[in-house]
Amino acid sequence: MRLAAVTTAADQVLPELLASFRARWPDVELALEVGPRRQVWSSLAAHEADLVLAGRPPAGVAATVLARRPNELVVVGAPELAAGFELARTPWVMREPGSGTRASADAYLAEREAAPPRLVLGSNGAVIAGAAAGLGAALVSRDAVGAELDAGRLVVIDAPGMPLDRPWHAVAGAVPTATTLLFVRHLLEAPGWRPAAAGSATARAGSTATPTAGPG
Repeated sequence: MRLAAVTTAADQVLPELLASFRARWPDVELALEVGPRRQVWSSLAAHEADLVLAGRPPAGVAATVLARRPNELVVVGAPELAAGFELARTPWVMREPGSGTRASADAYLAEREAAPPRLVLGSNGAVIAGAAAGLGAALVSRDAVGAELDAGRLVVIDAPGMPLDRPWHAVAGAVPTATTLLFVRHLLEAPGWRPAAAGSATARAGSTATPTAGPG
């Protein structure tokens, strides 16, 4: 089965799922592609991926949403920076263009007509490390900064309109393969994952398959 995932999902959501799935079904060959949202959705559209883990599918992609998991985007910063945070003036560290988190950050600031200084860093890990070092505030998935928050290297900033609800989606093509459905059944046993509701607005090609959770 060919998986494609955006960086945060690949780093924070998939490792334990892949390990437990491999232990359960060792004969299933797995391949994982990691990239920005544009890349993973292009792979699905080109039939180069069987399942994508990312945010909401873009319009125009023939996709079947199989499951969802909550995902909060929060603004974080080093404690000293957070104490003096101002939306329009405090510097921000951001992902590269093409990242879904970058698109959310740009939209968030534009909606509030805020144009703070921005420093673009090339990876999710670099953004988190830069924020912890005091380079600026960052919009990140709460899933990605649990260790930094627990250690006090980062704190959640009480920014207006936060947190943002951006659920993870497990998305197949118009006709999911049997192996894809097997993986999604396994995924649905993990904490937080729920089957997608039939008739969901995020389902393209007119259908949303709903796998049944449970052992194979």
